[in-house]
Amino acid sequence: MPAVTVENLLVLPRVTEPGPVGERPVVKVTTAPSGYEGEGFPVRRAFAGVDLKELDPFVHMDQMGEVEYAPGEPKGTPWHPHRGFETVTYIIDGVFRHQDSNGGGGLITNGDTQWMTAGGGILHIEEPPEDLVLSGGVFHGFQLWVNLPARLKMTQPRYQDIRAGQVALLTSADGGALLRVIAGEIDGHPGPGVTHTPIALVHATVSPGAQVRIPWRGDFNALGYVLSGSGSVGADRRPVRTGQLAVFGAGESITFAADTKMDGPSPSLDILLLGGEPIREPVAAYGPFVMNTRAELVQAFEDYQAGRLGSIPAAAIVPEAPHPGHDVL
Repeated sequence: MPAVTVENLLVLPRVTEPGPVGERPVVKVTTAPSGYEGEGFPVRRAFAGVDLKELDPFVHMDQMGEVEYAPGEPKGTPWHPHRGFETVTYIIDGVFRHQDSNGGGGLITNGDTQWMTAGGGILHIEEPPEDLVLSGGVFHGFQLWVNLPARLKMTQPRYQDIRAGQVALLTSADGGALLRVIAGEIDGHPGPGVTHTPIALVHATVSPGAQVRIPWRGDFNALGYVLSGSGSVGADRRPVRTGQLAVFGAGESITFAADTKMDGPSPSLDILLLGGEPIREPVAAYGPFVMNTRAELVQAFEDYQAGRLGSIPAAAIVPEAPHPGHDVL
């Protein structure tokens, strides 16, 4: 799992370990079912079985891969619309190419993130580059959907290209974990992602046998999704493994640890930590749109069909007609 790595964790800033008071309990652990997205690439539906109130401000997350493609097998998504939220695509291993109707786009690879604010409406496509299709190779990443409050549903689209070298790198108090802060902040160390909705997004790699306790904003929710490996979460050391999501309760710190011996091929525990300030508004989500009411969803489909969500650029990656896409809810 390449992403961003460093040879010596001890040279990185260390996160202050919080005291035992205020530790968040683990409310539940769920296991993500597998499915297929777009043109047929494998995903795990990370939030399946979790109520939207517990996820708020997040709506949906897919772990894409980890898969070893043979030549000719890599797949992506065709052109499709979005409205009312932001998509965050983080590539851990492999290469993906993005293009949208607002002029954003480019290649993202090991440790890169693309942050697309769909806002009032956008069309985009995500595809493996032609050379990867020809050669095959490993592909692994995730896409997260971050909701927007009603006052920002129709905001102007925006695109952020966050390179791997921009991510804030930290280590735990004992030097046993690498923490990559993509957005928000941990212990006063901010990540590069600019967010409409206040959130924190951290990819942690924990060495076998190491335990990590980090501060977490009390007004945020807290989730931990295991990308690979095995370990435990919470003070009561509840077991977790690849493809499982831990939902934490209220508090001001979270604890997670890696098993001494991994369950599976991964040499360490890789866990995605995410949390945000709940929006606490009604959510009406269907396909590629996340709105507040059914009427707004109907309007989004009508606007899309009428061509009001943007148009495919003349020099499009794949000159296909767009379609709603995304089997989300």
